Amino acid sequence: MGAGSSLEAAYSLDSGFPAGTWRLVADGIILEAADVRFEILVRRGDGSGDQQVATFTHHFDPLPGGEYRAQPYEDTAEVEAVAATDGDALVLRYSAESAGLPMAYIPNGDGALTDGRIPYIDLPR
Repeated sequence: MGAGSSLEAAYSLDSGFPAGTWRLVADGIILEAADVRFEILVRRGDGSGDQQVATFTHHFDPLPGGEYRAQPYEDTAEVEAVAATDGDALVLRYSAESAGLPMAYIPNGDGALTDGRIPYIDLPR
């Protein structure tokens, strides 16, 4: 996937998750006004496709003066139990739609250095 496409981060699974509250923290640096979509999926290791677990959307506007700092974003979703087996993967996919820039949203990989948190998902136990 290239700039302007959705981007993903995957984590290998060996089991599923109980029903409960999932929390997404996705602080990001915003270069241009953008509508960002975050999807949490289970990608089946047997090639049978992806199972949608939760979806979040948020509109971001850039900070005044072109400041390069993270903007906070956090949301929760109530999710049914998720079945998964060894070889499946938990995937966080994000995509941003903006007027001009291919990637107007940049996940905050610098954490506190840019006044934000590194993106993560809290799962029910």
